[in-house]
Amino acid sequence: MFIVNVEGAVWNDGKWLVIERSSKEAHAGGLLSLVGGKVDASGIDKDVLEKTIQREFLEEVGLKLKDDMVYVRNTTFAVNGKPVIDLVFLCEREEGSQPSIVSADEVADIHWMTFEEIQSHSKAPDYFIESICMAEKVRLRQRE
Repeated sequence: MFIVNVEGAVWNDGKWLVIERSSKEAHAGGLLSLVGGKVDASGIDKDVLEKTIQREFLEEVGLKLKDDMVYVRNTTFAVNGKPVIDLVFLCEREEGSQPSIVSADEVADIHWMTFEEIQSHSKAPDYFIESICMAEKVRLRQRE
């Protein structure tokens, strides 16, 4: 049985919203990441992935997102030997909503970064760079 994790890629003014995960985090502590978290088992529900992304953005960085999210990609990894499926969505922030650290236990810092800055950053793991690359492709396809 997989743990289901969702992440949101937010683009604004030529830059991606990136967090530096707290060093207290069990998975990828201290590394750059998208905002996200695991889906809670709350019984039968619809739009559970989107609701989870909305919740995680509010809990971690206080950012409100628009409801329309676009699927980007999925991958798998393991945390403490438990398999995780990770789904990434392209998201838009609500007008006027600005990120700030809400949960210092999860987020050490917030950055708006270009793809080039992310690629060259020493704390950007390959899987994160790949997620941003795929989100960029989806974003550009939407503009066509």
